[in-house]
Amino acid sequence: MRKLSVALTVIAAALALTCQSADAGGRKHGKGIDRTVKHVGIGVGAGMTVAYFAMTDWKGKGGPIGSGGAFALTTIGCTALSPMVATAVVNRPLTMREGHVLIADCILPFIGAKLVNAAYDKHPEWEGKKPRKGKRR
Repeated sequence: MRKLSVALTVIAAALALTCQSADAGGRKHGKGIDRTVKHVGIGVGAGMTVAYFAMTDWKGKGGPIGSGGAFALTTIGCTALSPMVATAVVNRPLTMREGHVLIADCILPFIGAKLVNAAYDKHPEWEGKKPRKGKRR
């Protein structure tokens, strides 16, 4: 029964990654990242979480390679896969901000994207924009 539920979860995640989302609002310029890219990051992160538990015999510890090895492998896999999958889904090159947000979310889930977005907001020159200067005296 457990194998069936895991198989159905994996199939549902794979199908969710292949769905095209409606893009009525268009891409955000400047602040934040494309919603589709964000959803791909969530999907890849969920897949890597399932892979982690599969490697540790569904207990979160022990297993054939141990919990530390499984954690390292799934983190590295997430940082490598999420930008690749996002590029394929949105069918365009990712911006530097989008790539860094995806990688940061793999390393520090839920918090990494907020930290990277805050850093990019603080330094607009990282995106090729000229920083706004203060009032001249």
